[in-house]
Amino acid sequence: MRYRAPSREAVEPGVFGRLPLAAWREYSALLEGTPWPSIAALNERLPADAGTRFLAQTPTLLADGLHYEQRIAEHGDIATREGNWHDLLNALVWLRYPALKQALNQRQMAEIARMGPKQRSRSQYALTHFDEAGVIVALRDRALLALWDAHDWHGLFWRHRQAWIDGSIQLEVFGHALLELALSPDKLLVGKALVFQSSGDLDAGQLRATCAEAIASGQLLRDPLELRPLPLSGIPGWHPGNGDETFHRTTVCYQPRRAGREYPPAYVC
Repeated sequence: MRYRAPSREAVEPGVFGRLPLAAWREYSALLEGTPWPSIAALNERLPADAGTRFLAQTPTLLADGLHYEQRIAEHGDIATREGNWHDLLNALVWLRYPALKQALNQRQMAEIARMGPKQRSRSQYALTHFDEAGVIVALRDRALLALWDAHDWHGLFWRHRQAWIDGSIQLEVFGHALLELALSPDKLLVGKALVFQSSGDLDAGQLRATCAEAIASGQLLRDPLELRPLPLSGIPGWHPGNGDETFHRTTVCYQPRRAGREYPPAYVC
C-alpha cells in the first residue's frame, strides 16, 4: 500500500526531536510551523548563485511538456507541489545537498538521452532509489562492513553498538521519501546506503563532495544492487525499543541476506 503522510496538523510534534528529522533542525520553521511554507519562502533559502529555483507545480507549468529532470537541467526549475510533505522535504534536500542533487540530475539526463523518456535503465533505478531513500555512510572498521554485508544485524547494531555512538560510523540521511516516512513514528525505517571507507574521521562537507563527484562521474549508482539496505531503526537513539537486545533478535526490519546477494566494496576516500 502506498504510504500517505499525515496531514500537517496531525503530525506528532515529537518526531521532529527524533532522528532522522532532528538532524534537520535548521529548517524547523519550514517543518514545524502551522502554515505550509510558501514557494517564495523556500526560494529565500537558496543562495544567490544557486542556479535553481522552486516553482509551484501547476497545470500551466506542466504544459511545457518537459520531463521533471529536463526542466531542472535546462531551466533550473524544480517543480514543487505546494502543501505536500514529499516535495517540501525534497526542497530541503536541495537546500542542504545541492551538489549531490545536481549530480543525480546530470546522470538522469544522460540516461534519458541514451534510453529515451519512456524507458528506464538499471542506472536510473539506482539513481532514483538513492534520491528517495538514500543514506551516505562512512566507516573506518572493515570488520563492521563484513557484519553488514552478512546481514548480521545483531552484531552490527548490538554487539558493536558503541561504533554508532563514538563516531566509528558516520551517516547522513539524504533520501526525502525516507524523511517523509519518519513523520509517522510507528514506521521502521530502512535506507538504501552508499558506503565510504575512510582511515580517519571525514568532514561532512568532504564526504558530501566525494559522494557527489563519484556519482557525477558514473563511478557510483550504476546499478541498484550497489545499494546496501540499512535498517536505521537499529541505530542507538533512532527507535525507542532498540535499547533492548530482544529488538535486535526479533524486529521485522532486519531481513536475512538473500542467497547469492553480494555487495560491491566500499568506496575508498
